[in-house]
Amino acid sequence: MTAEQLVQKARQDRASDIHLVCGLTPRYRVDGSIREMENVPLTAEACANIAQELANGEYGQARAVGEADLALTIGGVRCRINLFRQQGNWSAAIRLLNEHIPNMAELGLPKVVAEFPGYSQGLVLITGETGSGKSTTLAAVLNEINKTEYKHILTLEDPIEYVYTPERCVINQREIGKDTQSFAAGLRAALREDPDVILVGEMRDLETIETALTAAETGHLVFGTVHTNSAADSIDRIVDVFPAQRQQQIRLQLSMSLKAVLSQQLLPKVGGGRVLACEVMKTDGAIRNLIREGKTPQIANSIQTTGNIGNVLMDKTLQNLFNAGTISRETYESALRDPQNAGKTPGTMGGAGFKRGF
Repeated sequence: MTAEQLVQKARQDRASDIHLVCGLTPRYRVDGSIREMENVPLTAEACANIAQELANGEYGQARAVGEADLALTIGGVRCRINLFRQQGNWSAAIRLLNEHIPNMAELGLPKVVAEFPGYSQGLVLITGETGSGKSTTLAAVLNEINKTEYKHILTLEDPIEYVYTPERCVINQREIGKDTQSFAAGLRAALREDPDVILVGEMRDLETIETALTAAETGHLVFGTVHTNSAADSIDRIVDVFPAQRQQQIRLQLSMSLKAVLSQQLLPKVGGGRVLACEVMKTDGAIRNLIREGKTPQIANSIQTTGNIGNVLMDKTLQNLFNAGTISRETYESALRDPQNAGKTPGTMGGAGFKRGF
């Protein structure tokens, strides 16, 4: 099968990812589980042909370094692709993206997320493990700004996944490695490019985080992603990037600039499909104090007591999903953030589960 045929079949079967490995049959991920696409193993030649088809003009560079990150439209389907060599042969991981940028209502995001596009400045973090839907959530939020505000949106992505059609906004999308050298370099340049809204695809190194905090403090609305599982973990991850002598200053900056953290995970639903579970932390005076004082273990308690502003813990969301029969007990217990809750009968606590069309 060609790459286009594989992608078309995966889209037809509602798969999220395709995995191609020499010597194995093509596999895809449906509702979070890996399944066979067909029963004919891939040869080394077939894998090489697919790699050349996907990399096209970048195949020479991919061969030289042994890997390549790409974003392509294949047979009308937008895909994020990682090509890599293993044991001398080509493998590929292909993520199928939505054919259009979904709106927040389609995604069923928590109602409080509708406030994010209206922020005038500050830092908003979208967090979760790989494959938890962070990019899709960000695309929905940014496109809402695009539809409703007259602003300049600048994105830094690796690679570009969703391509926006400018409506009310001026939109510039820069791809790391093609349009700018790195997140840090692109972010430094962004401060001279008159943006109102900046998307930083990954906040993972000191210079990128430092510049993002500066941007958020100086009148820009900055959205970023972090590979963490909770609001408190996200704060600790950012602070821990810096040397000990600078960490108090970073806590102070975070306490002043951080507007909200949305942590999410995608879980298998009873009966098929997947559902989005969220933790939301909007900062108030008490939470800002905890961040400034380095008391992140107490943040969960503050989230629990500020449901009136839209805050909710992940475990509360999971409890509601289980009580509603949306997820199984096994899924519920494996997804809990606090292991002490495992084995307990879920109570009727605050929070909500939010369905998502994946």
